[in-house]
Amino acid sequence: MPLPWSFRKSKWDPPSLLESLLQSPLAVILGFLHALLITLRGAPFHPPKNRPPIRVVCISDTHSHQPSNIPAGDLLLHSGDLTNDGTIKSLQESLDWLNTLPHKYKVVIAGNHDSYFDPSSRKEEDINSKTRLDWGSIIYLHNRSTHLRFKGGRSLNIFGSPDIPRCGGKEHAFQYDPTTPPWHTRIPLSTDILITHTPPHTHLDLLLGCPGLLSEIWRVKPRLHVFGHIHSGHGQESVFWDGGQAAYERIVARRGGVWGDLVPSRAWVDAWEVVWYGVKGCLWQWLMVGKGKGGGGLLVNAALTYQSTNEIGNKPQVVIL
Repeated sequence: MPLPWSFRKSKWDPPSLLESLLQSPLAVILGFLHALLITLRGAPFHPPKNRPPIRVVCISDTHSHQPSNIPAGDLLLHSGDLTNDGTIKSLQESLDWLNTLPHKYKVVIAGNHDSYFDPSSRKEEDINSKTRLDWGSIIYLHNRSTHLRFKGGRSLNIFGSPDIPRCGGKEHAFQYDPTTPPWHTRIPLSTDILITHTPPHTHLDLLLGCPGLLSEIWRVKPRLHVFGHIHSGHGQESVFWDGGQAAYERIVARRGGVWGDLVPSRAWVDAWEVVWYGVKGCLWQWLMVGKGKGGGGLLVNAALTYQSTNEIGNKPQVVIL
């Protein structure tokens, strides 16, 4: 939650540097250092040599907008909140727009604002509606996978799920009790791309993401994880599944405060592990296997709506697989 002297309008807006320092100066310092070390390690993966790359365009949280700046690509992913009011009428308008885009494959999941898809949050006007959605060429995923084939004999397994930790009233779809997350062993180990509406905890999420989902992506280690929901977390983050990554996540989640960070604790050990694994990873990448050839992954918060406004202000994210 925002501190009393925070200038944030809500918890959905990003904290100032001052607020972050007061919450945990150690997390701020290690955040800059971790980002530097991750950058020096290079890209977590590169497309395979002598095979066509797959251009993936990631968007989310369009909230009934139909932006015109969607880049071309082989695969379009929308990770939920197509609409604001969640009615079947608004959803059809968003689907019609998506179907005009030129991407060979278009894969969509629902978000908490897409209430029609969740019978428990469906609007009264849609409860007895006989109207059915026309999906066109769009692939809709609800806790299931799809296998897509691309030129050059390449293929991708994509799993999608709309579920989010409870964030509001019954008008919000697909909510679960944060103390009993549904993710354990849900995602197939063969998943190349994971699409969820909620972020994993401590990654592009303002600490509003799900710890249960974080545990699950550690188990599965998808090459690409695309999500949204937390508009202010928009961006990309490389991950390398090692002890330094785990230590950094513990530091970010801890938020010990100024005095708590000054007292010797496990956080000091975690800080050392972030540095040690980061330096070791850089040396391994540069001297042994080559920069950008590590077995890492990429997390993408693809929300297009800017912070807690209702206006499009973030750019679509493009990933080359």
